[in-house]
Amino acid sequence: MPPTNPARRQALTDAAIELLASSGVHGLTHRAVETAAGVPPGTASNYFRSREALLVAAAERIAELHHGDTDRAVEQPAPLVDLLTDSLLTAATTLRTRYLAIFELQLEAARRPALASALAGLHDTAQHVTAGHHDELGLTIPRERIPVMISLYGGALFTLVTAPPGSVDRDVVHNLVQAIVHGCA
Repeated sequence: MPPTNPARRQALTDAAIELLASSGVHGLTHRAVETAAGVPPGTASNYFRSREALLVAAAERIAELHHGDTDRAVEQPAPLVDLLTDSLLTAATTLRTRYLAIFELQLEAARRPALASALAGLHDTAQHVTAGHHDELGLTIPRERIPVMISLYGGALFTLVTAPPGSVDRDVVHNLVQAIVHGCA
């Protein structure tokens, strides 16, 4: 029977996210997760029988955190440029660790279908939220251009998150977002 302690499972997946960001996918082992989470040896393998299960659990935890952030963001309607600027700036600063982990997982997902499936929800959420936000704001960006805008956003996200810490500021992000939004109109 699988362990049922949700707090311990969350501690393990949160430690996995931190390790993915700091050490990459190759630094993610059951032992490293246990050490980072401060739990006894063997705990991680009791919760996640394989390394792939550990990767999938980290992806699911990231998706859970991301959905919570997205839900809060759409509760406070704002102009699209402001929403995207805040989103990119937060990703590159406050949530940098999470996004570094996402990038590690996305690369690994190219070789692991179960991991790709776990991450698919992040992309689907982006499409759904973006389309819904456009409807709420009455934006003139055609629906068929939304995937283009999401791709541009993704490229900007990668560039900003992987930039040296402390090198990203609101003005740089705002100018980048202006180019994305107005280039898609």
